[in-house]
This record gives sequence, C-alpha cells and structure tokens, in this order.
Amino acid sequence: MSSSGVELARGALAGTRSWLVGGSVRDRLLGRETADLDLVVEGDSARAARAIAAAAGRAACFALSEEFGSWRVVARGGAWQMDVEPLRGDAIEQDLALRDFTLNAIAEPLAGGAPIDPLGGIADARARRLRMAAPSAFADDPLRVLRLVRLTLELDLRPEPRTLAQAAAQAHALPAVSGERIFMELRRIVAARRARAGLELLDSLGATAAVLPELHALRGVQQSRFHHLDVYGHTLEVLERAVQMSAPAEAPPPADPSGAGVPERSGRTEPAGDAELERFLAPRRAGVAALLDEPLADGLSRGEALRWGALLHDVAKPQTRSVRPADGRVTFLGHDVQGAQLARAMLARLRVSERLRAHVSALVRHHLRAGFLVHEPQPLARRTVFAYLGATEPVAADVTLLSVADRLATRGARAEQAVGAHLSVAAGLLQDALEWRAQGPPRPLLRGEELMSELALEPGPRLGELLAELAAARYAGEIATRAQALAHARALLA
Repeated sequence: MSSSGVELARGALAGTRSWLVGGSVRDRLLGRETADLDLVVEGDSARAARAIAAAAGRAACFALSEEFGSWRVVARGGAWQMDVEPLRGDAIEQDLALRDFTLNAIAEPLAGGAPIDPLGGIADARARRLRMAAPSAFADDPLRVLRLVRLTLELDLRPEPRTLAQAAAQAHALPAVSGERIFMELRRIVAARRARAGLELLDSLGATAAVLPELHALRGVQQSRFHHLDVYGHTLEVLERAVQMSAPAEAPPPADPSGAGVPERSGRTEPAGDAELERFLAPRRAGVAALLDEPLADGLSRGEALRWGALLHDVAKPQTRSVRPADGRVTFLGHDVQGAQLARAMLARLRVSERLRAHVSALVRHHLRAGFLVHEPQPLARRTVFAYLGATEPVAADVTLLSVADRLATRGARAEQAVGAHLSVAAGLLQDALEWRAQGPPRPLLRGEELMSELALEPGPRLGELLAELAAARYAGEIATRAQALAHARALLA
C-alpha cells in the first residue's frame, strides 16, 4: 500500500471520519503491493478529494461518477491514485455489506485503529477464499459474475461453492450490463496468465453464452480430419499459444488443494507443440517481445490484442461450415472474411475503440494468409513476401504469430509435416515483417508527379498500378536507382 498517499490523506482529512477499504486493504492481506487506494468518507466526497489533491500538490483530481459521488486523485508522476467515495448508509458496516466479496468488505479507519471486518473477510483472505458478501450480491450487480472470474485469476483465489452457485444463477442477467463495464472485466480476464482457465470458468458459470455468445456457439462444431478438436477446444488452444508468446517466462500457478478454484485442463498436462514454439521463438525472442509489449488501445498491449485475435479467429466457422459431397470433407470457406466482420461487430457491442476493432478484425481477416504460402515455391519469392506484407499491414508481424499459434493447435492428420512446413515459412515472414515494421517500406524511387511528368501520364488507375509495380520491383531487388525505375516504367508502358 502506498504509505505516502495514506499519510497525505490522513493529514488532509483530519477530523473527517474516513476509512481505507477494498482492494488496498485486501491486497496487503494477500501480500501484494498496490498503489491503488480506496477511501470512504463521511460527508462530501468531492471536498475530501480536493483536500487530498491540494495536500499532494499538483495532483490530478476529477469525478469518476457524479451519480455515485466517486472521485479520483492521481499523484504527480502516478506514484499512487486514490478513489474517494461517500459513505453508503449510516455506518461503515452498512457500506461494507453492500460490497461484492467479503475480502473487499474490510475497512481500516484512516486515523488508525483496528480493522472493521463484519463479514469475515480477513479469514477469507488468509484462506485465499472468494466468498460473496451477501446472497444478493450478484443480483444487485450481475457484472460481479465476471469479477469473480477475474479476481480468481489475478489473485489465485478459490471461489466458495455457494458463491459459484449464486454467480451461475445470475449469469443470465449479464446482457443488461453496459458493454463498457463488461469489456473492463473481460479485458483483464483475457490478459491474465491463466486466460484459458478463466474462459473455462466463465463457461462453467454460463457467462460465456451471456457476454460472448459467438464464442459459446463454437462448442461442438466439428472440423476436418486435420483437426483434433472441435472449434471451441481449438480456439482455447490457440489462445494458450498466444499467451505463451507474450508471457513465456511466467511460472505455473500454485496448486489448488481444494479443487474448487479455476478448472484445470483435462487430458494431457501440456498441449502438444511447446518445444516447437520455443524453438520458433528463441532466435527472435527480443523482436517478438518488443512487438507484443507495445501499447495498442483501450489499455491493451499488442500481445493482449493478439489474444483477442486468437479468441475470435474462427468465430465465423459455425455459419460457414459445409461438407463437400464428393469426399465428405468439412470446409469453412469464407470464415476469415465473415469472421472479420463478426469480430468487429462483437467488439462494437463491447464499446471498444475503433483502433482495437480494426486491429483485431485485421488479425481475423488475414489469419489464413501465411498458411496459403506454404504451397508456394520455397524459399518465397521477394515479390510474394512484399505482397503479403502489403496485404496484412499494419498487423503483418502480429498475424504471422497468430498463424503459428493456429497451426500448432491443429493436430490432426499429417500434423507433424504440416507444422514443420508452416513454421519454416512463418519464420521468414516474421523476420521480414519485423524488419518492415522497424524500417518501414522502401522509399519510392519515383513519386507520382515525377512519373506523370516523365511519361506524360494523367492521374488514374494506371498511375497507381505503375507505382505499385515499382514498389514491388524495388523490394524484390530488381531495381535500385531512379533511372532503373524510370526505365522499368517505360518498358511496362511500351
């Protein structure tokens, strides 16, 4: 807990009854450091927040919710932040009874004194047990169903059986919650180290069908003999691969002696392909890490956005599934195009930014391209690489990684041969994509106005075709000077 923030608040609010509550108290009990503080004050929360900001000096102070009187104070440099809320009810015990889980319903008087723990949250925290604060907790706010999953993952907790039962009973009410609030929880679930286990817990509670019905619809959709799982199981394995790419060095979670926590995977202890993925990543680990660590949008890094691409890459398979009459082979023609549209619509429902919608839908749209290039003559012609990079810009490196995750999670007929061929092609594409990303495309040898002047051309499609051809020829090493570019353009016109 940030001692400087607490001391400032204590001085600024001397004489005002106030309490530290929620995550900052909980995290200290769990042995976690936190700079996010929650404060409940008796009286005017806006005045209290401004007093703390004034004491901190040049701290930001703004309203979070005018309806509920919530304010936030952020210290200069972001050393700590404090959310200030008014007391609900006539006493702190009444306020705590309205909270979601018992370990979030512990208060400490800001002026000092014994903790106030009317619901047994301290004992639950010590036992790493997640228990609802009241039987009506989930009915009061169905979003708490998702928060249960998120806290279970992030804090390594074990939900108590009655709490799980009540959460499952209220999951059907989640569609009434705003998309923004749903995404705030889903974002952290998908970003967690045990994202797959979180998705499985969501599904066991009936929450997937409520908030991501398109993902739930993948259950039981059988694939061709080249797959070993249905579309839903395959999707979760692709997600695991994406997690490994962005967080390869994290330790496994602690054992759950009660068996009541996040469900473990059934079957083998580790999915096939771990060694292959490590061999693929090892020579380019630094470049991949830099790419996936980069902030993207909506609080997500590119690595976390890649996980959303993994979740949604096959989302259109149910509506595109067909069986060829000639040989009985299962196909999903067009699932990349339709999937991109569906992914965009899903993310729009969750009220995410246009940048994130465009990024994830591009991952879905292009996730098959690298696989198609396996059938081209090897090594790939530079013009072929140029076309791939141009078509997939600006997600060329990201979608190449997604294709690797997708291929490693496809373990049906002839898998070993197919995986080896795909990783060989993807290694070259990824290197080219990372270089393209670092250096940008080659600068044009001739600009459009120069071509028009030299060749007496008018603006139009023909000019665009010539410029595109010159760019491809330069990337392929066929031309290197302005004179060669001009001669090449003249030859094409002739």
